[in-house]
Amino acid sequence: MITRRAGLGLSMAALVLGALAGTASAQTYPDRSITLVVPFAAGGSTDLVARILAQKLTEQMGQSVVVENRAGAGGNIGAAAVSKATPDGYTLLYGTISTHTLNPLMAKKSAYDPVKDFEPVALIGNIPNVLVVNPSVPAKNVQELIALAKANPDKYSYASSGVATPLHLSGEMFNAMAGTKMAHVPYRGAGPAMNDLVAGQVPVLFDNLPSSVEFIKAGKIRALGVTTKTRVAQMPDIPTLDEQGLKGYETYSWQAIFAPPKTPKPIVDKLNAEVKKALADPALQQRLNDLTMTVTFSSPDALAKFVQDQLALWGPITKATGVQVD
Repeated sequence: MITRRAGLGLSMAALVLGALAGTASAQTYPDRSITLVVPFAAGGSTDLVARILAQKLTEQMGQSVVVENRAGAGGNIGAAAVSKATPDGYTLLYGTISTHTLNPLMAKKSAYDPVKDFEPVALIGNIPNVLVVNPSVPAKNVQELIALAKANPDKYSYASSGVATPLHLSGEMFNAMAGTKMAHVPYRGAGPAMNDLVAGQVPVLFDNLPSSVEFIKAGKIRALGVTTKTRVAQMPDIPTLDEQGLKGYETYSWQAIFAPPKTPKPIVDKLNAEVKKALADPALQQRLNDLTMTVTFSSPDALAKFVQDQLALWGPITKATGVQVD
């Protein structure tokens, strides 16, 4: 029989060997391509930024970082898949406020726990949201849109990138604060929603500003207001919703990288260091700035605290909207 002392010795040896194995794998990591899951359709701001970052990480790490779009359920499908993936650093999630705050808070039964089912890697940045309309909509500002929506309750609906996204929440907060009843039209991502807005299939869209910028500049859509507390430096001519009469209105989005639970710490730390290096590159910073993104890099521990703080902040807000998703 194995004595208690011998058993403890074996347990300690197993822990040491496990730690050594983790260190060894981190030293050779990555030795093959990495999949970065974007849980939304191609063409939206999350997809745009993820691809820019993936290209830079590919250059730095000597292995391909391949973006894979797994859209559906406001990011829930892609996030759930990564939460169950092998924890070896080769499958990562490009998460957002949708996957790690709003979806879990608004879902009747979430497919994952945003805290327990992921290893935080790095916060990437914050991006503003924007209210845009098709040029055929006669409203030139927020108050004119409110008047139109109230006078024609069956005519005006708003699109978003999906249920339980910050853009869905933006629309519901707008309805609540403006006293309108615009119906929600969810899409599988910002790209498809934008296509239909430009084509005139939907009149109103709440979008992340990065994926709307070029359409606004080209005159294909009209921006009525940004959803942040202050105007966006890169597009200062667009007023906030707050200054147009919806006092206290504020929504925004953030993006971060997460790994499956129990991914070895040396691999998480290595990924964090590579992301930090990428975000420090002046050319990449300029590209993100052009997309109106504010870089807010963090350590894994800081991202873990950030997610918990976001859940605490948005809990009362999502509850007040009364929106729940299956």
